[in-house]
Amino acid sequence: MTDPKESKNQKQNKDSRINSYARFSGIAFQMIAIIGLGSYAGVKLDEKFINKYSVFTIICSLASVGIAMYYVIKQVTDFSNKENK
Repeated sequence: MTDPKESKNQKQNKDSRINSYARFSGIAFQMIAIIGLGSYAGVKLDEKFINKYSVFTIICSLASVGIAMYYVIKQVTDFSNKENK
């Protein structure tokens, strides 16, 4: 016969995995939004302040990638620390 505690643990593990997938999928969309907004801001700045090399687009794009990476790393470490407790 199956132990009721085993089936409960399996259900909790499955729910935990689904929650993890949902959380990390959300983080991916937030990362896309941060990079998209940063790049858009750079393009708009380049349209307003015309220059030869699209400096604002390059700077804002790289800065937004850095911010997005920081945000992802922070969220993952917070999640990992929460899981370990």
